[in-house]
Amino acid sequence: MNLELNQVTTLFLAVALLLFGGWLIKKADFLKRFCIPAPVVGGLLFALLVLICKQTGWVNIELDTSLQSLFMLTFFTTVGLGASFQLIKLGGKILVIYWIACGALALFQSVIGISLATVLGLEPLLGVMMGAVSMEGGHGAATAFGGTIEELGIESALSVGLAAATFGLVAGGLVGGPTVKYLITKHKLQPNKEETNEIAAAAEENQSTHSFHSQNFMMQILIITFCMTVGSYLGNLFSDVTGFVLPNYVGAMFVAVLARNLIDKFNNEIVDMKSINLIGDITLGIFLSMALMSIKLWEVAELALPMFIIVFAQVVFIVLLSVFVLFRLLGKDYDAAVMVGGFTGHGLGATPNAMANMSAITAQYGPSRKAFLIVPIVGAFLIDVFAMPIIITSINLLK
Repeated sequence: MNLELNQVTTLFLAVALLLFGGWLIKKADFLKRFCIPAPVVGGLLFALLVLICKQTGWVNIELDTSLQSLFMLTFFTTVGLGASFQLIKLGGKILVIYWIACGALALFQSVIGISLATVLGLEPLLGVMMGAVSMEGGHGAATAFGGTIEELGIESALSVGLAAATFGLVAGGLVGGPTVKYLITKHKLQPNKEETNEIAAAAEENQSTHSFHSQNFMMQILIITFCMTVGSYLGNLFSDVTGFVLPNYVGAMFVAVLARNLIDKFNNEIVDMKSINLIGDITLGIFLSMALMSIKLWEVAELALPMFIIVFAQVVFIVLLSVFVLFRLLGKDYDAAVMVGGFTGHGLGATPNAMANMSAITAQYGPSRKAFLIVPIVGAFLIDVFAMPIIITSINLLK
């Protein structure tokens, strides 16, 4: 028997699973400890239910996830609007070093994924999905590029990318803390007692002080939808002119960056980041919930072993890169160690992973304002400046 769920029912289920996943996380300590996102928990449980129903022959559930692309486009546009050049300047030299390291990581992750996939007899494009797409990119990029790669004929790309992103997310939470603890213990590191509040104060000044009301909220929606519209048209135009595949959300994100900083030049109170972040959180949760609940686990099962090998290699590489290269480049001090925790977190999972790693570290050893400024800025947006061209180039070379 086939059960086809329409667009509205699928949206309802996505929201319900998002809330259910959040409830489970509050009840299960291990989910909270590893910072597993609510849509991952709820979505994967539903995907497991669909698998059981299919394998037992009881019912074949089909979802209409056509709204997923709209929520995805909206989320990445809000990410672009969060990139204020004024805030980026505050990080200075260390931010640039950290940023370049993230770009290098994206390149190496793509090389590792493609190389091991080829050795293991898999489609090279599946290696792209198990490289920077699912590691640094996380579930968001896995969803976005998975659809693009499936359009090129690789049917299981989305499911593989989401599964690899989930493995990476858990690994990022597991290895970050122990890696930083090793660095702190070995080098006898302590927080800088004379650390000034200048960076933190400047960052706080950047936060919006708008009151929350409908007219202001609609202004933010106007800005977001404008960036989505222009970015989508520019992305399609770029693809038509060059023949180079460019997902429309990439164009929208970069238009949002330009719009944010042009608007700030005239009036830095127009863009309200409280409202923008709220819209971003909601759309991210819904589109990830839709993505995870639609994973076809029966397609992933055949690739479980090679996927584990590739993700394991990614974990080993990022730990070695963090300990022997990044820590030294960042100054071999306490702030550098804390940033290593953030690097392993979003390098294998997502920015929330990075924040959770650093929060656990600083709760035990002391504060690091520099790390809490630099890591979110790079992890939430700047990382894409390097990662997106690497991923898009890889896809176009292998398609």
